[in-house]
Amino acid sequence: MDIKKTIQQHKQLCSFISEKKVKQSLDILSDMLTGTSSGDLRDEYENLVMTYRNMLTYTIEGINDPERNKVYLKLIQSILELSDKVRQDILSHSSGWNTYWTKQQTEKEQKLSGKTIVETVDDLMFKSELDEWLRLSNEINPNPESELSRKHKQLIKNIFNHLWLTDYYGEAEESLINIILNSGKFRWYESSIFTTAITLSALRTWQSEKLLHLMNIYESGQEQVMERALSGLILNLHYYNGRILLYPEITIRLSRMSKLPAFSERCRIIVLQTIRSRETEKLSRKLHDEILPQVAKLRPRIEEKLDLDNILPNDKNEEKNPDWSTVFSDSEEIFKTMEELTKLQMEGADVYMSAFANLKHFDFFKDFQNWFVPFYPDHEVLNEIFTDEVLGPGTNELADAMYQTPFICNSDKYSLILNLKYLPSTQKSMMLKVFRMELEGLQQMNDDDSVTDPNKKFRTNVTQYLQDIYRFFKLSPYRKEFEDIFTGRLDIYNSAFFRLTGNGSEAEAGLADYFFRRDFYEDALSLFLKQTKEKPDVAELYEKTGYCYQQIADYEEALKYYRMAELIDRKVWTIKKIGLCLRRLGKNEEALEYYVRAGEMEPDNIHTAIMTAHCFLDMKEYEQALKYYFRIEYTDPGNLKILRPIAYCYFALGRFDDSEKYYERLLAGKLNAHDLINMGHLALCRSRKKEAIDLYRQSILSGELPKDKFMAIFAEDRNLLITLGVNPDDLPILLDYLLFNIG
Repeated sequence: MDIKKTIQQHKQLCSFISEKKVKQSLDILSDMLTGTSSGDLRDEYENLVMTYRNMLTYTIEGINDPERNKVYLKLIQSILELSDKVRQDILSHSSGWNTYWTKQQTEKEQKLSGKTIVETVDDLMFKSELDEWLRLSNEINPNPESELSRKHKQLIKNIFNHLWLTDYYGEAEESLINIILNSGKFRWYESSIFTTAITLSALRTWQSEKLLHLMNIYESGQEQVMERALSGLILNLHYYNGRILLYPEITIRLSRMSKLPAFSERCRIIVLQTIRSRETEKLSRKLHDEILPQVAKLRPRIEEKLDLDNILPNDKNEEKNPDWSTVFSDSEEIFKTMEELTKLQMEGADVYMSAFANLKHFDFFKDFQNWFVPFYPDHEVLNEIFTDEVLGPGTNELADAMYQTPFICNSDKYSLILNLKYLPSTQKSMMLKVFRMELEGLQQMNDDDSVTDPNKKFRTNVTQYLQDIYRFFKLSPYRKEFEDIFTGRLDIYNSAFFRLTGNGSEAEAGLADYFFRRDFYEDALSLFLKQTKEKPDVAELYEKTGYCYQQIADYEEALKYYRMAELIDRKVWTIKKIGLCLRRLGKNEEALEYYVRAGEMEPDNIHTAIMTAHCFLDMKEYEQALKYYFRIEYTDPGNLKILRPIAYCYFALGRFDDSEKYYERLLAGKLNAHDLINMGHLALCRSRKKEAIDLYRQSILSGELPKDKFMAIFAEDRNLLITLGVNPDDLPILLDYLLFNIG
């Protein structure tokens, strides 16, 4: 059976249903049913088709049915639920996944217990172990090696597996969840993994009751558990965005919850942290490729290749408006490496993913539920270091520091503990000192932050939990059995639930600025466009909208919004942006007008001067371009980049001696392939054909330009060369000679 096809068909069906394309959905479902041998599922399908055909007939014949909308809604729900069942049936029989192997083993054990159908809590195979645990005192803390402890660990695993692997919850699961919430017999970290089991079960098989259970757990208010419940709820609401509005019990409950204190703000925190996970891979590459090499080698940043658009390194054409000071501080441009790392860490960025990715091979992580267990100081994994000669005496301090640190997620804390025993003694001692210092600092920081940030604990717990889930979906050996919810745009702000939870324009404005700050321009754009409609008189919104369009190379739209911004608040920055867009669109004369206007407003701004020069260069007005380039050369005499356009302008004007002098000065830096081509042109115009051939050959062999690119550039320059006196009949011969000599 083609598992990938089944999964894709199921997605397509869900998409069709959300668009009310019922017939297409039924056709897909019919095809999916060819992969299952279940007669019951086929009977369900035939009943749905018959119901829908009858509904269509009644509607066309004009029969008024006051219950039609209810029947239609129930029909759509039933099609979705049947497609879920068919998908699960095919996967359970054909995928070979650990998930379904575990599920089948659990069902076999259930049958051996004498109960083939679980209807009430009394039918659970682990009911006797559950009863025994519930009889025990709250104060009991069994020896980890005792039989009671072993039974308890097995009970926790059984409950987790039952909640995770049960497709549809009924009375038994509702009673079990109530026991977990209200008995007082389960520790917070046990309730936490049970909550994750419900989240995973919901992601595997939709059922509105599962989401309602997550809402109940959130409203129970138990710290470390409620954060996981709300995070799981939001991940499910986003994943099932196309279904949510079909289940009034969900939307009504969400609307009610949106009135709870802090609920909307907590949703915003989770949404932002989930979206932030998109940066993780980029940040890992940055750490690996940039930050860590800098720390190791302590050498300055290597300058980028010299080019026309970057003659002045502090002012790239794509610079952001300095007036947006609330988003971009000047200090961002001069952050040192470790300051940048710390800032990202404080914001909740996942800076340790790459560091701990290779520390997930321990047997600890072969146990499925351990990917989600919160770190707590009494966990048995601490036994790994308790008997260690160096670390043993400091185990309690180490455990407390690890528990309190907000910057490392739970999964990575376990990785670190498991890896500690393999370190040399000197490194163990150093780690112990570091964590003792960390503990002192954390206690002070937590005291200070609890006053200024009432959501600090919630944000920390959510951040660590979402990073745990991220590691599961990216690193666990079971990841291929789950659809990665951290792929794609993660545009949770567009989900139906985001509107239902009372997240208004203020929350969207915060998300828009976050996206903008992190260069997610398409996401920021969709939110800024909404804000410009709500606040049509705010110039900054038009500026940022224009900037987003500019960054995705839609210069026509960027130009439109920059011009709107200029009408509200005329700024040099905006005028130059209009000039940039016009230049990108090839409207060089109009672009020049705007740069000249900007130059009149800021006569001493050399960045404006250079863009003005570029416009004259585009228009082949080389004398005018030179006037502006000379200003840059005078202002910044050590800048070798400015020599390049000056040398070219002299060449284009036929002033070969002056051009050659500037190319000779350019030799003090590194010549690029374009320099070699232009110097070849100069040699050719001065009748030094062998020298020209050699320079052209060097440009191709440099590796910067493929041969076909060189030929295209040469063709573009042909008319200029002829204008400057080169015999056109020599050019094809010269090119063939060159090609023979480079092979």
